[in-house]
Amino acid sequence: MTATSEATTVWNGTLFEGSGTVSLDSSKAATNLPVNWTARAEGSDTVTTPEELLGAAHAACFSMQFSNMLTQAGTPPESIQTTAAVTFQPGTGITGSHLLVSASVPGISEEDFERIANEAKATCPVSQALAGTAITIEASLA
Repeated sequence: MTATSEATTVWNGTLFEGSGTVSLDSSKAATNLPVNWTARAEGSDTVTTPEELLGAAHAACFSMQFSNMLTQAGTPPESIQTTAAVTFQPGTGITGSHLLVSASVPGISEEDFERIANEAKATCPVSQALAGTAITIEASLA
């Protein structure tokens, strides 16, 4: 079975003076999220960016892949918290995604935890889609 997910952006005006909204088509709660160049180039606590949305996708994808791989290894996780920090450099583009992971996984060794975290980083579909981008990880047992 194949699934297609959609998001819609409405943009008004030029790149530097304009602005727009992004809506995740599956969610009534995530509609009309404001976007603009200033937030993208300089950062913002109130306006989203394509990189923040990509970070959400990367964090969710990694967490699902990591959970599955831990379970397959016989050590199912109690919880996984992943933050993906995606960096954008104006004039260059997206330069990296850094995964910060904390997980509660009873019965796993530190060595196995690190190995599986790195395998999940390399094999989650969003990581694979970002193959031309540096992806780093810091993973710790909670």
